[in-house]
Amino acid sequence: MMSEQNKLSKTIVNSWNEWDPLKHVIVGRADGTMVQAPEPATERNWPDHGFPLGTYGPLPKEMEARANEQLDNFAKLLQGRGIRVDRPTLLDFSQEVRTPDWVQKSMFGCMPPRDLLLTVGNEILEATMSQRSRWHEYLCYRPLLEQYFKEDPFFKWESAPKPRLTDETYKKDYWRKWKKKSKEEQEKAIYERDWILTEKEPCFDAADIGRAGKDLFVYNSSVTNKAGIEWLKRHFSKHRIHTIWFYEKNGFHIDATFVLLRPGLALSNPKRIPLAPNMLEYFKWNDWEVVKSAKPALDDYPPLSFCSPWLSMNTLVLDPKTICVDAQEKDQMAQFDKLGFEVIPVEFADVSPFGGGLHCATADVYREGTCEDYFPKQVEGF
Repeated sequence: MMSEQNKLSKTIVNSWNEWDPLKHVIVGRADGTMVQAPEPATERNWPDHGFPLGTYGPLPKEMEARANEQLDNFAKLLQGRGIRVDRPTLLDFSQEVRTPDWVQKSMFGCMPPRDLLLTVGNEILEATMSQRSRWHEYLCYRPLLEQYFKEDPFFKWESAPKPRLTDETYKKDYWRKWKKKSKEEQEKAIYERDWILTEKEPCFDAADIGRAGKDLFVYNSSVTNKAGIEWLKRHFSKHRIHTIWFYEKNGFHIDATFVLLRPGLALSNPKRIPLAPNMLEYFKWNDWEVVKSAKPALDDYPPLSFCSPWLSMNTLVLDPKTICVDAQEKDQMAQFDKLGFEVIPVEFADVSPFGGGLHCATADVYREGTCEDYFPKQVEGF
């Protein structure tokens, strides 16, 4: 029989869900991460921390050092449990980038590989990305994907069509108009999913997709439009693709809102109510328990971070009985303990400003297991 060490040295691309035993993962890096230069898709405004609206630049070096220490320690923890860990290749994220259509004064970084890379079975799909500052981010992962392509003869390397991200992709003056909306008008926009992206071209981030074997749940968010979901439906034609959305202002990424933990168990953000018709019925009919997550440790966004306190939910499942959780999230760890998990606390609070939590900071390459049907009962309209 092949030893465990030899298994890990041989590249296998395979991951069908969020919970099968993890054997190979990519962990991001914080080096050079930028407060993004202004662009249509996003704006940063942190005057109390040196970045008023319209300014940009690298995150402070002392913050970067603390984040990298926590990322490195997390990588060592995973390796200590027999999991192969790869890291992305750094770029100069402070450089100006361009296409024939636009010029962007800076890039972003490569801490959250989950945003870009979606593994479904033996395929890794590079997402379109919806921000100009992140258009070139795929280059950080190309050396790894090239390696996997050489080492695994069954690996399918796919890339979604790169969007042009011209001004037509975004609703004009969206952020200025949003700030002027009344509470009632903002609530109306939430229910109508009236976000910044138009339907000019398919756009999606990989982190808006939750995987459960034959079923993929895709968040119609501020970075994933209906055209992007339609592209995913056609691309993964043998899967059931479910469009979901929540009561959340300009929300993005599913992994701090609705988390698939193991067969029959999901974690739901109590503040972000599911709005997709029949979504909760679909889980109930298939004997899934949907539990509301515990209260996060923080009450507000950390300094220089666009990630909410609900990163408390942003966890990494190592197998159906084992879960990694940010060590500051005492209530969330206690909840997982009651749900029967072995909880591994990971110091990770300093990583948030660099793009997310434990789930964001990783991208599956290999989990044991096959494609299974965890939702055999279908609900009309979902």
